[in-house]
Amino acid sequence: MLFRTLILQASALPFVKRFVRESRLFRPIVRRFIAGETLDDAMSAATSLVDEGFRVSLDLLGENVATLEEAHAATAAYQQVLDRIAGSPQREMINISIKLTALGLDQGDEVAEANYRDLLQTASKSGTFVRADMEASEYTARTVEIVERVHRSFANTGTVLQSYLYRTDSDLERLIAAGIRVRIVKGAYLEPPEVAFPEKTDVDAKYLEQAKKLLLRGHYPAIASQDELLINRILDFVEARGIEKDRFEFQMLYGIRRDLQHRLLAAGYRVRIYIPYGEAWYPYFSRRLAERPANLLFITRSLLHK
Repeated sequence: MLFRTLILQASALPFVKRFVRESRLFRPIVRRFIAGETLDDAMSAATSLVDEGFRVSLDLLGENVATLEEAHAATAAYQQVLDRIAGSPQREMINISIKLTALGLDQGDEVAEANYRDLLQTASKSGTFVRADMEASEYTARTVEIVERVHRSFANTGTVLQSYLYRTDSDLERLIAAGIRVRIVKGAYLEPPEVAFPEKTDVDAKYLEQAKKLLLRGHYPAIASQDELLINRILDFVEARGIEKDRFEFQMLYGIRRDLQHRLLAAGYRVRIYIPYGEAWYPYFSRRLAERPANLLFITRSLLHK
């Protein structure tokens, strides 16, 4: 908690913002993990990765809008992304991730759901998949409920579950039963022990258990992790159970463990790269560091793996 407070307080200082944005020291780090500020930047990164054989998911940064006008503006921006994907010859390899709080979830479930449905209507015309990202635990129940309702009309959507939450086992069963595509992640938000496992060993055990369940019974699950030890255990499970490689995909973050990304791709697995971009990259970058102390060490280590 102290680490998070210090990072957030420091990152809010004007001279720190200016230093990170303008410093040549930080520029390579920012470019390593964030594709750029514009849709052109993101599409350029996506095109390069698809040419290598990767699938990609575009993430326009920004969440928790404060007004209805901002929610509609975010929806319009997502519509532009979908239009660009629809016009791309690589569209079958590209999808998008959205934040329901960017679509107005703080202004009401009905606001976010209406905007979400509008996006899915557009996406369905080009066969584009739209995943609703999972945010902090205060939004988990509402997100699951909205995705369930919307999926009845639009099969081209799914969501994310976080293994460190105590409630995830029941949510997973619920979404598997509904035939909804799930991305499983460990979870990076700073959550209290009342709602989430505080120990890494417990989170890792849950993640592995839930990933296996998805591989056996899920609907084209996404196994999202940069943890090589866990990935190796999943690979062993896939081989032992004879699970076909086209029944699921691995997902990894842009710029992190590129060596592992290429190793999985070379082995014939489907690998999707999550590409964040947008003018809101600075708060995204600082929050990722603040949410968990391990993230700072993780980013430092990842720079050593080209």
